Amino acid sequence: MSVEIHPSAIIEPGAELADGCRVGPFCLVGPRVRLGAGAELKSHVVVTGDTHIGEDTTVFPFSVIGEIPQDLKFGGEDTKLRIGARNRIREHVTMNPGTAGGGGITRVGDDGLFMAGCHIAHDAQVGDNVIIVNQSAIAGHVVIEDDVIVGGLCGVHQFVRIGKGAIIGALSMVTNDVIPHGLVQGPRGELDGLNLVGLKRKGVKRDDITALRAAFQTLRDGEGSFMDRARRLSEESDSAYVTEMVAFILGESDRNFLTP
Repeated sequence: MSVEIHPSAIIEPGAELADGCRVGPFCLVGPRVRLGAGAELKSHVVVTGDTHIGEDTTVFPFSVIGEIPQDLKFGGEDTKLRIGARNRIREHVTMNPGTAGGGGITRVGDDGLFMAGCHIAHDAQVGDNVIIVNQSAIAGHVVIEDDVIVGGLCGVHQFVRIGKGAIIGALSMVTNDVIPHGLVQGPRGELDGLNLVGLKRKGVKRDDITALRAAFQTLRDGEGSFMDRARRLSEESDSAYVTEMVAFILGESDRNFLTP
């Protein structure tokens, strides 16, 4: 297979382009960039820094990938951005590498959809099959697990964790952690239930959905603190989905939780 590079594109010495890559008009590819097999830069795309983009990922016009973090503490240290395979990165998306104080690397998983104008900040860790809708901003050090959807015009506060399968409604500001499969909506991001539609679409068994609903009710109405309720669930439920949710709640966090 060959590499297709438009005559107006600039590929700086040292860049590595695997077989089947396509670089469109007026793109700039920096000297430490690696593009995986079949990756495509549509046009007017900037990819710079120590940035790797996985196979069959497509980056649409006017996106800027790998520019220095928007962090006043950043002093030019050598940090990284790693983007997985088969992502669709739409127009005007920005993704920044890590910082020395945050681990030095920003990671984006496989099979994601990053819609026009969204931002992935320094040191964020984004899982697989994630959808970030138009104009949403993911702040520094955020962790987004697999199968999460973040609606349009949302803001996710730095250091927040969003658990697997959660969904964030449009126009929400998320300032605290979100449990796996949680449903968040409202201007100040309230935990309003479970992402039942997402669970059913993924073919989760009825027994597991029932167990999750019972667990959510315990987290909402049970005795003791939110953490006390979660610990009690760890002893009472044998559902793998509930176990996963409890492990997330009891895991290390720099924020409080959105509670039901």
